[in-house]
Amino acid sequence: MASTTRYAIPLVLGGLLSPLSSHAEGDTPEAPPAVTVQAGADGFTLTSADKAFQLKLRGYLQTDGRFFASKADKPGSTTFLIRRARPIVEGTLFGAFDFRLMPDFGAGTVQLFDAYLDFHPAKEARLRAGKFKPPIGLERLQSATNTVFIERALPTDLVPNRDVGLQVHGELHGGVLAYALGAFNGTPDGASVDANLDDSFDVAARVFAQPFRAGGPSVLKGLGVGFAASQGQQFGATASTGVAPLRTPGQQTFFSYRTGALADDTVIAHGDHFRLSPQGYFYAGPVGLLAEYVSSTQAVSRGPARARLRNQAWQVTASAVFLGGAPSFEGVRPTHPLHPSEGAWGAVELAGRYHTLNVDADAFPLYADPNKAARAARSWGLAANWYLNANARLAADFDRTTFDGGAPDADRTPESVFLSRFQLSW
Repeated sequence: MASTTRYAIPLVLGGLLSPLSSHAEGDTPEAPPAVTVQAGADGFTLTSADKAFQLKLRGYLQTDGRFFASKADKPGSTTFLIRRARPIVEGTLFGAFDFRLMPDFGAGTVQLFDAYLDFHPAKEARLRAGKFKPPIGLERLQSATNTVFIERALPTDLVPNRDVGLQVHGELHGGVLAYALGAFNGTPDGASVDANLDDSFDVAARVFAQPFRAGGPSVLKGLGVGFAASQGQQFGATASTGVAPLRTPGQQTFFSYRTGALADDTVIAHGDHFRLSPQGYFYAGPVGLLAEYVSSTQAVSRGPARARLRNQAWQVTASAVFLGGAPSFEGVRPTHPLHPSEGAWGAVELAGRYHTLNVDADAFPLYADPNKAARAARSWGLAANWYLNANARLAADFDRTTFDGGAPDADRTPESVFLSRFQLSW
């Protein structure tokens, strides 16, 4: 663990004015209020004396390498890249209002990912407003610093990334049961939006239970199961179709809907959009298991033609931690941070996963070109993570993805990609 340093800082103004105060000589002056400054593994924090006001400066940086085994079938560029560069400003005002701002400067672009306010009169009932993750995909809800693999699995292609809306959420019975219910602008699968493009809204809900968190067999304390769903309507246009491409672990597009110069040649969202996702994880001792299934049904149109297309995906990820530490949904914290001179080497995590995504067969050939868009993707991967301490991580993954269709009269060439990451968070 990184060391933590605290300083009690008397308010400078109070100290300067104290000689001018009206206290008579000999009176005991009131102790000036103090602000606590804290620097540690969780970032930099300023806290008022009554703890009603707090400012946190946090962030993380991920520098990746992405290396494809071959250049067949346009698998993308072998490259180094800044995958994410995200400063985070969080805080509390008046003891009841939290806020969070998180832009991203990764990949040479600037985008606002999180910007929300949280009113928390009690743990059982909180009100959040702004831009944040809708409560649907399990791995999507996990921080990008804590995912076992460098890139999330295929089910994340079918859930929203960020959306703007209003959400009621909370924890009951000491965190045994968590819930969230919100209304959002509505996004295509895997996408982020900043405004409503069609005057329709999505309603999303999720319940997640950790039944043995507060008691019961200790080996089941890390068990969590839940269910999430969303319902709404989305309507696209030629300029903004309301449907999004699907991507491999190497971030290459393996499926996209038809587009053309004319409106009748372009597939757009046209009506109901329904998602559901049973999900869960289990962590016990050095091992962890995460699984989820996502179904996304979107009404689409191409000219006068209409269809309801249902795409489905699931994943299973298993991991084990060695050298001290335990896996969890919140990531791995080594028991002994790296100090070679003291014989401490952090923690090492090894993992494997299998995930698959199937596109609705009715999408072909009217809504998607079978010579360019794959009907299915199946992927397996291996991962190794070395946690030097709670803030630094070195990672290496290998993912191989095979496809059904996606090439002229054949299957798209399998994708084999090696990914590396150096991550620092604070």
